[in-house]
Amino acid sequence: MKARIIVTLKTGVLDPQGKAIEAALRSLGIEGVDSVRQGKVFDLEISAADGPSAESTLRTACEKLLANTVVENYAIEIL
Repeated sequence: MKARIIVTLKTGVLDPQGKAIEAALRSLGIEGVDSVRQGKVFDLEISAADGPSAESTLRTACEKLLANTVVENYAIEIL
């Protein structure tokens, strides 16, 4: 089974890398970008009997390793 996990910073958490990307876009002459927030994407292949058990495994992976839940949110997509 294939899955995608998208990890983003929670609202209100400073994003210095996003600000650096925003400034770099401006320096390259790319106009109209008002804000950039940086995140992470994980594409996984897992062995699971069904969707709910896959989601449970993925949620555990996020909580223990893939996301810092103090400052990050995550979304799980079963593909």
